[in-house]
Amino acid sequence: MSELHYLTATELARLIKTREVSAVEVLRAHLDRIEKVNPAVNAIVTLAADQALRAAEAADAALAAGEPVGPLHGVPVAHKDLLDTAGIRTTYGSPLFADHVPEQDDLVVRRLRAAGAISVGKTNTPEFGTGSHTVNEVFGATRNPYDLTKSAGGSSGGAAAALATGMVPLADGTDMGGSLRNPASFCNVVGLRPTPGRVPTPSDTAAWYTLSVSGPMARTVDDVTLMLGAIAGFDRRSPFAIKEEFRPEPEQGVAGLRVAWSPDLGGLPVDPRTAAVTATAPAVFEGLGARVEEVELDLEDADDAFRTYRAWFYLLAHGDKSGLGPNTAWNVEQGRKVTGADLARAEMARSRLYQRMAAFFDTYDVLIAPVSQVPPFPVEHPHVSEINGQKLPDYLSWMRSAYLISVLHAPAASVPAGFTDDGLPVGVQIVGRPFEDARVLRVARAFEHATGHGRRRPPL
Repeated sequence: MSELHYLTATELARLIKTREVSAVEVLRAHLDRIEKVNPAVNAIVTLAADQALRAAEAADAALAAGEPVGPLHGVPVAHKDLLDTAGIRTTYGSPLFADHVPEQDDLVVRRLRAAGAISVGKTNTPEFGTGSHTVNEVFGATRNPYDLTKSAGGSSGGAAAALATGMVPLADGTDMGGSLRNPASFCNVVGLRPTPGRVPTPSDTAAWYTLSVSGPMARTVDDVTLMLGAIAGFDRRSPFAIKEEFRPEPEQGVAGLRVAWSPDLGGLPVDPRTAAVTATAPAVFEGLGARVEEVELDLEDADDAFRTYRAWFYLLAHGDKSGLGPNTAWNVEQGRKVTGADLARAEMARSRLYQRMAAFFDTYDVLIAPVSQVPPFPVEHPHVSEINGQKLPDYLSWMRSAYLISVLHAPAASVPAGFTDDGLPVGVQIVGRPFEDARVLRVARAFEHATGHGRRRPPL
């Protein structure tokens, strides 16, 4: 009990519910941890300590009165600074919104509050979530807790760093091109990109856009599963929201499952340090009784489809703004070049890919692959410009191992897979059939328990 800040959300929820610890005690332990390590990491950029304390006191009073409580009652959570939080500053990582305080909560925030979670503040993100390196002009860079000279990834980098250091047990995030998976890989935590619609994202700008999703992050698969249960569920304001209730699969292990292993997702350059760590994953699954086969993937259609839809979305969402940062502005300019013919080509490409992968998943239960093509890189670098001597054409290219998967409309998890020789975390990506989020989490849990890499803490 001396390290409440490193207990899992599942354990904290149990201890609070049985009144072995109070919600106030748990919150204070995490606030103390934030005070100690956040100055070095810069993960939580807006702290709502007073508001959180009032909520924790109310949570304890509800238990004392015998009131019914939710599955996350009294458990601290942090929200990505892209998600609106009523009464708590939300900047979207942009100087244009540096003093913005929303009047309403985002759907995910509202559902977490309804489940009893205590909001402690906001986590850092690049401007409008643009890119897989968390740095912006409002708050600066978030640093990797395993090596403060390195990037924490992005765009949910603040969330991942806060989790890794015990500042919170749960954090939400978003993912268009890897923003839940890449920082999880860089910070040795777990991130799930759910099937689009599993966690609805109502929008009056791009209601039909399926590349961007919201999802859970935590230090363990069980905690991610617990959190997903709280934020998943139908909402009629989202036209592709999934009506089926999310239910975890029984603990059956992975014996007999057919696992496809792709070391490079169809020929992408992969840093040898990352490759060496992820190459250990197939043997783990074989040891658990799965049937593993190395495959040659054909994701040729995914790159063009992703880039076209992403560019179109950025123009739609941010084309009317001036004073944008360079990455966001570049994406908007790419959007101005998109034609109707481009969108038609992207739609046909994505449709071909979906059908091809549907046939692939007739043969295999899950796909495993690297999350990122590189380990954490120097924090002062804006992005990765070269892999294995291969020059990359733009700042998006180093994220392909994540964003090619985004196009598949499939659930994908990043789970700790080990460390490089110099102690940097590397994750493995577990991809399932569309709508089989529970299967992905079951496989991820088996891998997590077999390896134990997620138990290694940063030196802070």
